[in-house]
Amino acid sequence: MSFSLKAHLRALSECHAPSGHEAEARAIVRDAWTGLVDEFQQDGLGSLIGIRRATRPVDPPRRIMLAAHMDEIGMIVTGFVDGFIRFRSIAGVDARLMTAQPVLVHGRERVRGLVSSRPPHLVPQDARGRYPTFDELLIDVGLPANRVTELIRTGDVITVEAPMIELLNSRVAGKAMDDRACVAAVTMCLHELASMHHSWDVYATATVQEESGLHGAATAANLIAPDIAIALDVTFAPQPGVEADVTCELGGGPGIGIGPNFHPRLLEKLRETAKDHEIKLQDDILPGASGTDAWAIQISRQGVPSALLEVPLRSMHSPGETVDLRDIERLGRLLAHFIADLDADFLQAIAWETATVS
Repeated sequence: MSFSLKAHLRALSECHAPSGHEAEARAIVRDAWTGLVDEFQQDGLGSLIGIRRATRPVDPPRRIMLAAHMDEIGMIVTGFVDGFIRFRSIAGVDARLMTAQPVLVHGRERVRGLVSSRPPHLVPQDARGRYPTFDELLIDVGLPANRVTELIRTGDVITVEAPMIELLNSRVAGKAMDDRACVAAVTMCLHELASMHHSWDVYATATVQEESGLHGAATAANLIAPDIAIALDVTFAPQPGVEADVTCELGGGPGIGIGPNFHPRLLEKLRETAKDHEIKLQDDILPGASGTDAWAIQISRQGVPSALLEVPLRSMHSPGETVDLRDIERLGRLLAHFIADLDADFLQAIAWETATVS
């Protein structure tokens, strides 16, 4: 089966699926994973789970969950004024970046619009030199006021309309690379696994509502009841204004989360696999909450040994999030080799030691 990572990522990036409205992304993922998994499940919140059964099953069966969120940040209609649309952020949208952005308003019909603000000539002196707030931004869809309210209602969602663009050096930029670059890495993993044998059942999961509270990871983990889990998300890549000690180099290989959210022996196994297959990993120190699906999965049910692997990304939570295709490809290969290396005794090998106090 031929697979173009770039084409797949383009389809994922350019679709519109903000938190709580992931149907369009879910359909793309289901289509991409059909033929690579044995069956699909969907939890009550909408997360899509593709189950690839072990080719060399062990007794009892073991389950590994791969979790990448398919929702994106978005906006919501809050009202109208003279044919213009008032709006607010659903999750994580930065008002600084919205001026003059093309958007889609998902009303009774999809309506194209443009975020507008007062011309600079008319901004009061005391308001110059700062970015406009959401209170000062409006969306213009080019229609008379009565037609606007016929097509659009308060509560309708809004997404940025941004095509994926190709940059130099295997890099691409677009919206929603957080976290659809990692969804693409899971797809890459499934393609690699198609030519491998593995002893564990793989639960590839495209989660919902991560941006609004890690909700999909929590419900999916409770449904799957995994033995171990690897969450996949993006991390900061170096750029002006971003401190080097919180970044992973773009094109430098996947990041690996280190901190209390992650099982140390699971990390050791991932490092061994990466070394065996000459895949460079970059340490990402996360001493508190990781803010990723791993944070919810780790404490689901009775506790799940969890890890975090990452795709470095520039300009996070913007319409121009930039990633390196090589990092996504390497992450997919690493996941596949890690899964193929798992044996029946792995859970025992990473079990917490029983400490006694004398």
